Amino acid sequence: MHLDCTARKVRLCSFYPLSIFNVGQIVQTAAAPPQIPAFPSKSSWWQTAILAALIGWLYFSILWQLGKQWWGDPNFSHGFFVPAFSLFVLWQERSRLISLPRKPTSWGLLIIIFALSVLILGVMGAELFLSRVSLLLLIAGLAVYFLGWSYLREAFFPWAFLILMIPIPALMLNQITFPLQVLASKVSAGVLPLFGVPALREGNVIILPAMALEVAEACSGIRSLLSLTTLAIIYGYFMETRLWIRIVLALASVPIAVAANSLRIVGTGLLVQYWDPGKGEGFFHLFSGWLIFVVSLVMLYLLHELLGLFERDSEAQT
Repeated sequence: MHLDCTARKVRLCSFYPLSIFNVGQIVQTAAAPPQIPAFPSKSSWWQTAILAALIGWLYFSILWQLGKQWWGDPNFSHGFFVPAFSLFVLWQERSRLISLPRKPTSWGLLIIIFALSVLILGVMGAELFLSRVSLLLLIAGLAVYFLGWSYLREAFFPWAFLILMIPIPALMLNQITFPLQVLASKVSAGVLPLFGVPALREGNVIILPAMALEVAEACSGIRSLLSLTTLAIIYGYFMETRLWIRIVLALASVPIAVAANSLRIVGTGLLVQYWDPGKGEGFFHLFSGWLIFVVSLVMLYLLHELLGLFERDSEAQT
């Protein structure tokens, strides 16, 4: 009986330390946060593929119509470059993005639901703009849901840049185009007399001694405005590291595009008055559009150089 008690004590003593060790290990394991890999593991690639297939199925017709509009509408032909540039920026920043910790949040699910609601409204209302914007919202929601707010914050610039690939709704485009036509007509009618060409403006029509020039919708400058703004943002990303200069270049693209378009109309007026009225159309008219766009890029470059010179002078004085 004594031997049994001793043996039992030995067994109990050998059991307690082992139990304490196991409990401590369990508590330590439960307290440690789970380590989430930066990217999906090999076993979850098929889930990613299924999700991508579902998104492709939902947005195939929408993206197809978007590509056709880029190809057929000169006002939005710059759309081809927008997603390519965004993907390039993400590739450039891949090392920094991979190093970010993953913190998924259910807030992303709310954004996904909102994006799908916008998609339904756009499809039911035959509103292409809403349908296309819903894709950007869906991308943001997926990023927040699977990766966390930090990923969306770090990738905000290439994500927000995608808005430039979506054509402006026709109603909004008309509200922008006509004021641009009138503004270009006013500026041109004011500049032409400086070159000895009397001009009388009636709305968007400039009456010259040789003929009347109509500043049509195609000559409003909206095409060069959208393209130049896109290129100004891309140029600022590649050629400048200071944020304030990037913002100034993007904002300056608007007056530069307006001034360049007015210069084109003035050149057309001089061409019509002093050479041949027939030269206001056809090849010379088309060529002047490309030429003025190149002039706009040169003006953007000169502004960048001027801003850099101004900052260097400021630093030298301080």
